[in-house]
This record gives sequence, C-alpha cells and structure tokens, in this order.
Amino acid sequence: MLSQVYYHGFGPVFHGVTLGVKLRDLVPKTVVRLEDLGGKSIAIDAYNALYQFLAIIRQPDGTPLKDSSGRVTSHLSGLLYRTSNLVELGIKPIYVFDGLPPTLKDVEIQRRVKVKQDAQVRYERALKEGKIQEARKFAQVTSRLKDYMAEDSKRLLDLIGIPWIQAPSEGEAQAAHVTKRGDADLCASQDYDSLLFGAPRLVRNVTISGRRRLPSKNVSIEVVPEVIVMDEVLKECGITYEQLVDVGILVGTDFNPDGIEGLGPKTALKLIKEHGTLENALPHVKNAAFPAEPSKIREIFLNPAITDNYRIEWKEPNVEGTVDFICRQRDFSEDRVRKALEKMQKGIDKAKGKATLDKWFG
Repeated sequence: MLSQVYYHGFGPVFHGVTLGVKLRDLVPKTVVRLEDLGGKSIAIDAYNALYQFLAIIRQPDGTPLKDSSGRVTSHLSGLLYRTSNLVELGIKPIYVFDGLPPTLKDVEIQRRVKVKQDAQVRYERALKEGKIQEARKFAQVTSRLKDYMAEDSKRLLDLIGIPWIQAPSEGEAQAAHVTKRGDADLCASQDYDSLLFGAPRLVRNVTISGRRRLPSKNVSIEVVPEVIVMDEVLKECGITYEQLVDVGILVGTDFNPDGIEGLGPKTALKLIKEHGTLENALPHVKNAAFPAEPSKIREIFLNPAITDNYRIEWKEPNVEGTVDFICRQRDFSEDRVRKALEKMQKGIDKAKGKATLDKWFG
C-alpha cells in the first residue's frame, strides 16, 4: 500500500516538493535492515510520518481513504499497520507531535500552502481529462493534516498502547531532545533537520521502508533505513555542531527556506570551515538575504522550545477498544485490524521473553 515515494538528490520528495534542510551530500549514513532496529526505542516525528501516510495511501485516482461519513482515514491506516510492523520486529516507537511553529516558519508554511493549492488545481484538471496516473501524482501533494487527524491519531496510539509526546513547538526538536536525554535510542524523520536540532542518532526511512515504485521511471527500488550518527557527521565534515547549524542556515531551512541562491551544501561547508562562523562567511557570499537576523534562526536550533514533561510507557493493545474505534467508527476491516493487533502482541510477547532471559542471564 505504501508506494509512490521517490527521492531527490537532497532528500525525500513528494512529486517535486523537497522537504527539510539539504544536507544529504554531507552526511555519512549506515544502511541497516528494519530488523536490525529490534529492541531499540525510536522517537518518531509524528507529523512527518502522518503526512507520508496521507500522501501515499490513496486510491488509484488519488482519492484518500475515507470512512462512510467522508472523514479521511489514510493517516490511521498507515499509523496502525506500519506501527504493528515495527512492534512485531521488537521496535518500540514513540510518536512526537508538533506544537506551535516558530514565527519564522510562517514563510515556509505559506509556501507549502501555495504548492498544495496549485497541486489541487492540476489534480482536478488531470481527473477531468481522464489522466488517472497524473491525477494521483498531484493528489499526493495536496495532503493536509487537519486537527481531527492528529486527535484521531493520538486516540489510536492510546488504544494500541504506544506512547506519544506533545511537543510545545517543533516535533523534530522534541524528538531530538528525547534522544539526547536517553529516553529513546534514536529519533526518526525523513528530514535532516533533526541533526540541526542536535539529534545524536537519526534514522530515516523507518515509516516508508520496503519496495517502492519510482513513478517517473516506472521502476521499483528498495527503500531501506539509514542510520546517521551526529559524531560521525561532525568528524566527516571536520566541524562542530554549531558550525553544522550554520551550514544548514546557508543552504536553507524551514525558517529561511530560500537559503543563499546558488549555494550548495559542499560550498556552504567550505565557507564555514574557512571562516568559522556564518557571520564571518557572509561577507564572502553574494546576494545573502535572510528573513531575520541569522542569529535568531540559529537560536531556534540551538535552544528550541522543548519540554521534559512527558511520560513514556508502552502497554499491551486494547483490542476491543481499537476495533470499536477504527472498525465500527471509521469503517476499517475488522479482520485485518485484529490481525495487525495480533502481530503487535506477538512482538510484545517476544520482547518480554527476551527481557526475562536477559535479566535471568544478566
């Protein structure tokens, strides 16, 4: 079901929309199997994952999954079935939800709104012309995460026993903080912004790993998890964490989306290594313009709004409560839902058995 995601040179793309800071070319990665992450707790950027599910899980003509009342349920489908796969493998997910975005993100938010509006027009035109494959492509870009979707997602997570955290602001910042505190082994997002928020260990492709189709070339590729370790990034680049943030600001972030025109990550890295700081590098850059003082953008990454007021506890799924919610109220297949919950329970039982043995032989 999870298909139609492909990759641009710098990061994940949903049919032309590049997401996150463009650090791909600078970052050393270790490819792993999803199974290799068994036993690990992973703080997942919830909105990042939900947007993926909303974009990908659609009918052939691009229509998202809906219940009988017309409410979109694609996000719940992805959340349940992907989470059940993770738990079956012994992975312990923690979903982290965005709060209020920083004011400096307004420009990027408006840009995304405009992209979605344009895609909606092109989607409707393609449908009218009977171009179904093209319609689906544009439909994926129109995805919007509405308030009820986040609330339904939290309700489902409560029912299946998966912890979630409400961030005061950026979910990636909170997930990075949870990982830095040692309350999660890794944080997960498709975007490299997590590194700028100081994530010690980032894993990509957790929520979309598997066989995926490249619609532009009509071929399939295997999308695999990639683990990125902050210490290895800094060593490879020969810079400090603070300098990595400056490199990110030069190439563009959600808080200065345009970056410096024509400046790629390798050139940005060279500038920061030569001049030490963003402020020292800027006199050597043409057309350097920012929506705010660069120091204010840097501050969002170095001192983000985060909270320590959270509790992480995994529980066994409430089978009947889950069935009542997404089968009887959201029209999911009861047989398929029960099978997903059985997979989760098997993963939990296996993890419990391993924990008991580890304690016994420890």
